[in-house]
Amino acid sequence: MITGILLALLAGSLVSLQTIFNSKVNERTGSWSTTTMVLFTGFIASFVISLLLEGKNTFSFQHMQPWYWLSGAIGVGVVFCLVQGMKLLGPTYAISIVLTSQLSFALLFDSMGWLGLEQIPFSWNQLIGVLVIVGGIILFKFGGLSKETSDSTDNPAHSVASKS
Repeated sequence: MITGILLALLAGSLVSLQTIFNSKVNERTGSWSTTTMVLFTGFIASFVISLLLEGKNTFSFQHMQPWYWLSGAIGVGVVFCLVQGMKLLGPTYAISIVLTSQLSFALLFDSMGWLGLEQIPFSWNQLIGVLVIVGGIILFKFGGLSKETSDSTDNPAHSVASKS
């Protein structure tokens, strides 16, 4: 279990890091070029690592449901939407919404047993946990708004400095 937790923490940090890198690439090129570059370099890296670690088994695709092949196309949507979300919302706000969405849909898919997942009974504690996270995002995004507004109205120099 500890290994799973460590890997999940590493995955979270890598997703955030990749999203920042993607955003920086997108500043120099378009969103579709960014998506193409990200997925192409990911393909090359995973293909080489797979050949090194799995050898011939890299090409063993027996007993796979046909719809699983859509995963790469879904990845296009993931990268494109993350790049756009970062551009429009900033890194922290965008990633917090993405993670909440992931958690919500994972809860839905687990509870319903969709897509070949083992059905895990829904509990109200799980829903409350998701709602607490949503509340945290709202607090994070809008909690300091009134202080910033009062600072800029009380101090005209602050509002001029913040506009320049």
